[in-house]
Amino acid sequence: MTVTCAVIDDYQQAATRFADWEQLADQVELTVFSDHLADEDAVAARLAGFDVVVVMRERTPFPATLLARLPRLKLLVTTGARNASIDLPAAREQGVTVCGTASNSAPPAELTWALILGLSRHLVPEATALRDRGPWQQTIGTDLDGATLGLLGLGKIGSQVARVGAAFGMDVLAWSQNLTAERAEAAGARLASSKEALLAASDIVSVHLVLSDRTRGLLGAGELALMKPGAFLINTSRAGIVDQPALLHALRQQMIAGAGLDVFAEEPLPEDSPFRNLPNVLATPHLGYVTELNYRTFFPQAVEDISAFLAGTPIRTL
Repeated sequence: MTVTCAVIDDYQQAATRFADWEQLADQVELTVFSDHLADEDAVAARLAGFDVVVVMRERTPFPATLLARLPRLKLLVTTGARNASIDLPAAREQGVTVCGTASNSAPPAELTWALILGLSRHLVPEATALRDRGPWQQTIGTDLDGATLGLLGLGKIGSQVARVGAAFGMDVLAWSQNLTAERAEAAGARLASSKEALLAASDIVSVHLVLSDRTRGLLGAGELALMKPGAFLINTSRAGIVDQPALLHALRQQMIAGAGLDVFAEEPLPEDSPFRNLPNVLATPHLGYVTELNYRTFFPQAVEDISAFLAGTPIRTL
């Protein structure tokens, strides 16, 4: 019996380039969609005829309402080992198995530094001016050596960011609700006495927390007001950790010097979003995990997940 499988949101059409789907050819009829559908009705209509769906991270949410409209669905594979946009209890209740893959934490840490360096040395306006034969030198860079880097979260990604900050000669502070001084020291950082103390002392604040009920809106208007006027905020984690209207206000009023953002409340980012046009924002389209090494893990392991499920022995279940 052949099952139908959809790979969705494959923006770079990478699924078939980075994995050998031929090994499933006798069992699986594969369809790959490279566009994104934002409307749940459209998603439900597109996926109604599929037994298996492979999703790329959290590009398309699978809440209970959508799952209920996909009675044929039996296996949902997400790239990465965690996906907050899938309603796991609802999937379980509906008899849908959800599996994941491994994910490399280095790429988002690397992108964090791309945003920090891009902002601090004004790389986009300077490179654009050079390409367009505009002014030769028009900005003054911000030094990292001797500056304070504040990390909200010191897990796998935050710890890698901390090590690079130390290599640049920065004073690295870290805070999260359960972080201890010993764990901070092991990562080359100092434990801040509080979130507020970290925000007030840091020249660069970078967010590396998991979005949850206790971290949603962690940085609001009051917290952003504590930051230095010359400080940068970097967010390669999840947009919901930072109050978006409050951030827009802080950027428009130049309460902070700028923001480097890879994550947004709505993705793809709407064409009329002010984040596209603010001069003190360096924004990227959620590229943190989008690297060759990750893709060479995501899609081959998705194939493994499907093969194991069809054999009656699911692996990497969430």
